[in-house]
Amino acid sequence: MGKREQQRKIKEQKQQAAKQREQTLKLIQKFGSWVVAPLLLLFILYTLFSQGPTYSPVEIADNDHIRGNPETPVSIVVYADFQCPACAVEHQTMSQLWPRLSSQAHIVFRHYPITTSHPHAWTASLYAEAAGRQDRFWSFHDYLFATQATWSALPEVEAEFNSYALEMNLDLDQLLADVESEEVINKVRNDQRGGTASGVRATPAVFINGRLLANPSRQRILEVVAEEVEAAG
Repeated sequence: MGKREQQRKIKEQKQQAAKQREQTLKLIQKFGSWVVAPLLLLFILYTLFSQGPTYSPVEIADNDHIRGNPETPVSIVVYADFQCPACAVEHQTMSQLWPRLSSQAHIVFRHYPITTSHPHAWTASLYAEAAGRQDRFWSFHDYLFATQATWSALPEVEAEFNSYALEMNLDLDQLLADVESEEVINKVRNDQRGGTASGVRATPAVFINGRLLANPSRQRILEVVAEEVEAAG
């Protein structure tokens, strides 16, 4: 076989090999579209339906935690992080104002743990939410803020939170089961998703009848509540 003939055969073999690779790639892509696309669709649908509903600051959900009479004309929705020092200050301010506000307003608490800067915030939210399953959400909420300086400095907080639960005579076994439950985890996650969708970027975020207060100081809260009461007639 001459040199020219050898070169021709080598060229034909390369062309045939390239053609086979192209056919194989098309087959893989076709097969992938049959298998991967439905799986991807199922994953997207599962993610959407498993996240659950979110609520804006002008809505009240059945599983919201409300302090006061929800029939009062002013709704104060607070998105907070239990490990956030500014949230502890806001809680103290709101507690001091509550005797003056309770006949005009109700408070809705929603979780917004910022775990990048507050590593125990997520766990704190889960414990408070689980305590709510035993009708002690607000007790645990208040205690977490009151003791924030203590537990924030600990490397692990579960034992400390368990001791708080025992002080409140909670069923600890039930509490720990609820902390790990899908319902409690989704409640915290959905509160956070709803807050983000409503414009929350930092904590505390205080909405009064849907209005986000840039500076939720004592005086500003009183002013805006008075405005909303007057507007309600």
